[in-house]
Amino acid sequence: TRELNLSDGVYHSNSVAALGIAAHEAGHAIQHARAYAPMQLRQMVYPISSIGSMAAFPLILLGVIFGPMGGAWLINLGIWMFSAAVMFTLITLPVEFDASRRAVLALAQGGYLTQEEMKGVKAVLRAAALTYVAAAAAAILQLLRLLLIFGGLGRSNE
Repeated sequence: TRELNLSDGVYHSNSVAALGIAAHEAGHAIQHARAYAPMQLRQMVYPISSIGSMAAFPLILLGVIFGPMGGAWLINLGIWMFSAAVMFTLITLPVEFDASRRAVLALAQGGYLTQEEMKGVKAVLRAAALTYVAAAAAAILQLLRLLLIFGGLGRSNE
């Protein structure tokens, strides 16, 4: 069955923040029901990115340890796997922004909140969205760091 999973703090609260978060999660349910393309893409990429984020750094470390005995191949594989995780964070951005947009729209059209409360909801959802932006920026910077340290993906065994 499909269900919304809310934390106890959100589920048992009637605060503006909790309502915004719950509506945001409902926005994800609407995305799923309407086959929102970025959500479907994110679901397809998730397994690869999950493996990539867990395996990338151990592979890079093994590549450093093995050095001239095939280490470059392991480093490159690790960087490629981390790239999949970076791609996931980038794909997540439009999904999260859209869920928040749907949340604000539903709350506004439903007339559940005052204009002042809607300002609070928008502020909470904007702050939550910025955490995803920060995560994407950090992932991109980490990828660039790896590319600079290890000389890019064209590294050879020499």
